[in-house]
Amino acid sequence: MERPAWAPPGIDISVPSVSRMYDFYLGGSHNFEVDREAARKAMDFIPGLPKIMQANRAFMRRAVRHAVSDGITQFLDIGSGIPTFGNVHEVARAASDEARVVYVDHDPVAVAHSRAVLAGDDRSAVVAADLRKPREILHSPEVGELIDLDRPVALLLVAVLHFLEDQDEPRAAVAELLDALAPGSLLVVTHASYEGVPLPQEQAGGTVGVYRDIRNPLVMRSHDEITRFFDGTELVEPGLVPMPRWRPDAPEEEEDPYAFSGFAGVGRKA
Repeated sequence: MERPAWAPPGIDISVPSVSRMYDFYLGGSHNFEVDREAARKAMDFIPGLPKIMQANRAFMRRAVRHAVSDGITQFLDIGSGIPTFGNVHEVARAASDEARVVYVDHDPVAVAHSRAVLAGDDRSAVVAADLRKPREILHSPEVGELIDLDRPVALLLVAVLHFLEDQDEPRAAVAELLDALAPGSLLVVTHASYEGVPLPQEQAGGTVGVYRDIRNPLVMRSHDEITRFFDGTELVEPGLVPMPRWRPDAPEEEEDPYAFSGFAGVGRKA
């Protein structure tokens, strides 16, 4: 298998990556054939996966604009993946010249490509770290330089919590991150769920099996289970809802049925 020039040294390009599969769903070019093969297998069970990812990104952009309108200009995006058009720093900067963004990911390809995209940008940075280790993120030099934890921060956990199993203690990780943030900070979350998927659960479960086979378990949690991630915050209107229903830009009837798979919400720390 030929190694693309953009692939960082030492990366095993024979193993699928969640972030590169996500890039493929969104029509990006920073993915390998092994990622595309795994993504196509997942789409055999849920053909609308690209529509779900597009709805996910659209929600993220609306949430970022909402944060800026709420007076927040600091963003901590954990599980940020490979940069695509309309990334957090682009959306935030369009709304405020003062916006500062720290991206966090544990995928070396995502980190390397993010650093290349952000080269020379002194108001954005990238941290190679894992959500399961909040202290490493909070104490990183990049966060220390760009994020003032005494002022409100928008903490983005978009399409990442469902890759943490309960044994990884994801709620404890979220709680530790929130505890470090100032009152008025926002928690922005999207999460996969069987609820809303326009398919029988047995069929949708095939996609879960594909992710399990590549050793990146996809945990489909219920609405109530996802709501618990917002403990310590007050959900802003309209609450935890399917992604197109969170402060939509377009009429609901224009959305693809797959876009209503899973949930999105924003909580404000008191």
